[in-house]
Amino acid sequence: MSSLFSIARLFVLVTLIAACNNNKKTEPNQNDSTAIEKGVDKKQTKTILFFGNSLTAAYGLDDPTQGFAGLTQKRIDSLGLDYKVVNAGVSGETSAGGNSRIDWILKQPVDIFILELGGNDGLRGIPVSETKKNLQSILDKVKAKYPDAKLVLAGMQMPPSMGKTYITDFKNVYPDLAAKNKLTLIPFLLENVGGEAKLNLPDGIHPTAEGHKIVAETVWKTLENIL
Repeated sequence: MSSLFSIARLFVLVTLIAACNNNKKTEPNQNDSTAIEKGVDKKQTKTILFFGNSLTAAYGLDDPTQGFAGLTQKRIDSLGLDYKVVNAGVSGETSAGGNSRIDWILKQPVDIFILELGGNDGLRGIPVSETKKNLQSILDKVKAKYPDAKLVLAGMQMPPSMGKTYITDFKNVYPDLAAKNKLTLIPFLLENVGGEAKLNLPDGIHPTAEGHKIVAETVWKTLENIL
């Protein structure tokens, strides 16, 4: 009887060990599962980087999300698209300042890069050749770091007070860069907003919340084709 009892106990013990081993093989590791889910999310969510000046930063608005970059994120969310908008706009930024800042900004992943700079250069009368050189340098740095990123250039124009020659030369910078770099061009970011008093703040330069809605539509007409 003692032998039979010992054999029975041994059989039960072996069965329990086998069952435990099977559970270890079939039950997913919680940490692994979480890591996989995070990996999927990270892979699916792409980044749209708006790199610009006070226009991108939504200068003058109580809520920056009312600016065209913030409105773009809201539209993307409403459509259920896996894109995250990063607003890297700095008020007063020139093309030279942007060229100095871009290396730090590019430490984060970029899938779509929208460059909105040059306006402050023009208003300060900075030589067009310098603006063009700085914008090209920014684009070169983005392409070097993220060769697969899609590039978009937001065109800008100057008011009549800057003189006919300067206005023409400045306006041509953007299509010239777009052709050279084979990137997507928004011909004039402030289309139907620039010069319209009711759509701009008292300074006559920065759009109101209503103005930004129009700018957001202008941006979206270009952006939706490359998402």
